[in-house]
Amino acid sequence: MGVLFDWKLVFSQIPDILRYLPTTVELTLVATFIGYAIGLLLALVKIHRVPVLRQLAAFFISIIRGTPILVQLYITYYGIPLTLKYINLIHGTNYNINSIPPVIFAIIALGLNQSAFDSEIIRAAIQSVDNGQLEAARALGMTGGQVLRRVILPQAVTVALPSLGNSLIGLIKGTSLAFTVAVIDMTAQGRILAGRNFRYFEAYCSLAIIYWVITIALEKLFKYLEKRFSVPEEAPAAEKKVAGLIRAFRASRNAAPRDGLKLPEPEENV
Repeated sequence: MGVLFDWKLVFSQIPDILRYLPTTVELTLVATFIGYAIGLLLALVKIHRVPVLRQLAAFFISIIRGTPILVQLYITYYGIPLTLKYINLIHGTNYNINSIPPVIFAIIALGLNQSAFDSEIIRAAIQSVDNGQLEAARALGMTGGQVLRRVILPQAVTVALPSLGNSLIGLIKGTSLAFTVAVIDMTAQGRILAGRNFRYFEAYCSLAIIYWVITIALEKLFKYLEKRFSVPEEAPAAEKKVAGLIRAFRASRNAAPRDGLKLPEPEENV
């Protein structure tokens, strides 16, 4: 009678699976960049209530958040080639659709999925910045881009970091579905190894160990970043002084002289 469960096989096939770790890392990093970039744009559109674009952004987020990532992968995998075939038919071009690597479809689907969730995280983080700081920055003559780059984003990143870390961990695990669109990643390699000896349970245990270790490493990294960028509870003297200037600036804007009431003239030095 054969062995029901082979512990040695679980650990011996981990190196073979890790050969495709770069593919998983590539999927994660590129999709994360796309998610952050598009998520920031969507967040700014919703915050500033840009006509038409705001409705389109809300519609896009609703679709992405309301459909499974597996369905989005299939739609991307079959939809993009179909769109390119239509373009070839209309414009008379002869683009070779079969030359597109499957990893491109997975990156697009994962990046768009990530952007819908990250946009809400980024929007909440941006709106958490005190309006008094924005007023003070504009009073100093900063442009909108400078206010966003120097005042809003540094503080918003600190607020959004824990949620963005959880989102990234979810994306790492979501890349395991890329094998459904012909991408050979760690999960696909595990299935290939299991098909040789029909030890599927051992193969999936190997994958579970690998993803678990990666997740623990990411959790440690984001905990370090949270401590690194966290704001101390007691602000230093310089920050307290800036806060006082902000309050004084806001008070000066709200305190306008009444009609018919003249302010006292300054006394002359004797």
